[in-house]
Amino acid sequence: MPLVFAASAQDWQKRSIYQLVTDRFATTDGSWPYCDTDDRIYCNGTWQGIIRQLDYIQNMGFDAIWISPIVANLEGTTGDGQAYHGYWTQDQTALNSHFGTQEDLLMLSSDLHARGMYLMIDVVVNHMAADTLPPDYALFTPFNEEADFHPFCWITDYNNQTNVEQCWLGDDNVPLVDTDTEDDTIVNFFLDWIAGLVCTYGADGVRIDTVKHIRKDFWPGFAQAAGVFTIGEILDGDVNYVSAYTEVLDAVLDYPTFYQLTYAFESTSGSLSNLVSWVQSAQSTYKNGEFMVGSFLENQDNPRFQSLTTDQALVSNAMTWPFIQDGIPILYYGQEQGYTGGNDPSNREALWLSGYVEDKPLVKLVRVLNAARKAAIAASADFLTTALTFPSVTSSTLAVLKPPMLSLLTNGGSDSTPWWSVSDSGFSAGDELIDVLTCDTLNVDSNGGISVQGIGGMPKIMMPTSVFNATYCNYFLGSY
Repeated sequence: MPLVFAASAQDWQKRSIYQLVTDRFATTDGSWPYCDTDDRIYCNGTWQGIIRQLDYIQNMGFDAIWISPIVANLEGTTGDGQAYHGYWTQDQTALNSHFGTQEDLLMLSSDLHARGMYLMIDVVVNHMAADTLPPDYALFTPFNEEADFHPFCWITDYNNQTNVEQCWLGDDNVPLVDTDTEDDTIVNFFLDWIAGLVCTYGADGVRIDTVKHIRKDFWPGFAQAAGVFTIGEILDGDVNYVSAYTEVLDAVLDYPTFYQLTYAFESTSGSLSNLVSWVQSAQSTYKNGEFMVGSFLENQDNPRFQSLTTDQALVSNAMTWPFIQDGIPILYYGQEQGYTGGNDPSNREALWLSGYVEDKPLVKLVRVLNAARKAAIAASADFLTTALTFPSVTSSTLAVLKPPMLSLLTNGGSDSTPWWSVSDSGFSAGDELIDVLTCDTLNVDSNGGISVQGIGGMPKIMMPTSVFNATYCNYFLGSY
């Protein structure tokens, strides 16, 4: 049986997660096959390939990975391509052989745990995938009768929760047949299934797809059966809507903040005040505030941020956010390499085409961000449980205080020279602070404030030199 850390939600708070699409991250033999995202076909990424590139992930400071769903998917090529992404389940009881064998997945789990890293596995409960309409139910395992699914209807009204939960996702090419998760036999299967999956493969956490498409009272039992950290995808920008799911799972992907983060930094005219308002709303509305969220700038379902702007200052500011907020940072693979893919499928590029180069500005940025967050956690027992505040907000600058970290962001763009004046920095008069992104230092003034000018619209993260000293800073900013 593989080692498993039985990681709790509190354990996951200390982690940062590297999300990858298994088929597009790395190949078993280290080759770099041609991979055109528009083809929407398997490109031969595997679990063994992930093992080959764990150094790459760990060198950036990540201590957890989130991999694609592992179960057997719809085979063949449909009008929407192939199931390389893992979300078109056909057999919940078998593995996706395109990604490797059971031994390969066990080895990945074992190698991660030997490094002190966590494994998060993506799961899909809501539906099975067909390539005809009506579906051939006999192709599904273990539910192979029409009665095991909700009657056919497309979701047409996202304001009608019954429609959302009992009608179908997908399209005529690949209808996603909605599982009847009101049926006790099916519910019991999934409880046993998730417990077995976690136990067999040593999963430390579970990311759950399409959570809002299943009744809320299904999830507490599922989470309890999993016995490890659960984080759900609720694809909605409404804080109040998403908040209801914080009552039934350990955590949620913070889509409401994601949208406002994107709007705030995709151009120099973005609204920082809206971002602040949304975060404050979530802090007061979510069950655990913003502490139990997965914070992200990119993922497999949304255009990459660099498809929206090429301004590297805006990119750097936006990428900084997940590492300075209250929740768990998640980085989508390829973001650190500057990938620019737009909507699915363009945002699912093969990472091997980047060469896994580590001496690049955004790779170094991520490395420093992870190091700074870890230093803050080590220095302050309260870092993970102290809600961030905004001591200064202007039309183009933002100060984010989460002691011992004061982050200074701007959406002024690369042509700007922003000025931050923070009267209450959270530090004591005379304290020496270091900007972990440049290694420049300054002292807090006699009133406990700081004033500092930026260059080229880049962010700053100020920390006491007693927490993150110049030697440490230069190491993380230096060459590999």
